[in-house]
Amino acid sequence: MPKKDKRNAAETQPQEIQRVRVPEEGELLGEVIQLLGHETLRVRCSDGKIRLCRIPGRMIKKTWIKEGDIVLVAPWDFQYDTRGDIIWRYTQGQVQWLEKKGYMNF
Repeated sequence: MPKKDKRNAAETQPQEIQRVRVPEEGELLGEVIQLLGHETLRVRCSDGKIRLCRIPGRMIKKTWIKEGDIVLVAPWDFQYDTRGDIIWRYTQGQVQWLEKKGYMNF
């Protein structure tokens, strides 16, 4: 008999919003549009540009990112328009909070 997928069950239940990480100076919100493999994603950012972003090592096994997820991106200093790092992945409840507060502008 197959076991229940606890991770998916936890994501579908409504959660109380305690803290939401908001974009600081130099950070952008973005939507994952394509998974490219080997910790690389294509993300459409809030400034209208599409960046190639990587998932840092501290997030690889702990945070699973799918297409359509809303993420926080830190663009690189030397390739600001084309590359960036993923800093945070927002849950559905956090995305609704961001929309309500006006942070989602793309």
